[in-house]
Amino acid sequence: MIIYGVTLLSICYFLGIWLGDLLGVLLHVKANVGGVGFAMLFLIIVGDYLARKNMLPKPTAAGVAFWSNMYIPIIVAMAAQQNVISAITGGPLALLAGAVAVLVAFLFVPVLAKITHITTDDTWKNPTI
Repeated sequence: MIIYGVTLLSICYFLGIWLGDLLGVLLHVKANVGGVGFAMLFLIIVGDYLARKNMLPKPTAAGVAFWSNMYIPIIVAMAAQQNVISAITGGPLALLAGAVAVLVAFLFVPVLAKITHITTDDTWKNPTI
């Protein structure tokens, strides 16, 4: 059911925001550092784990797939709310943290692809993966 997708999304979102706030405090930046990205990563990892363990009935998997597909526009809307100007004026540490977060995200793409055994061709054949 879609409601389980919402539940999974909200849990991942709250954990991601919490982790982003914690990272901001540790880096002495008065901003959430990568919380939405962490939330997306949690959603991918937890969804894949549950699917591998056959803990996602088809209606639940459909709900998770729906929210996974909706997540990118939601991220864009949430990121628009963040105060980018204060992060930039926070100094070079904020810019370095952002650059490192992007680099780590890029490095995790092949790792996640290898873990999930999904190729680019698979996603075109079945967009709900």
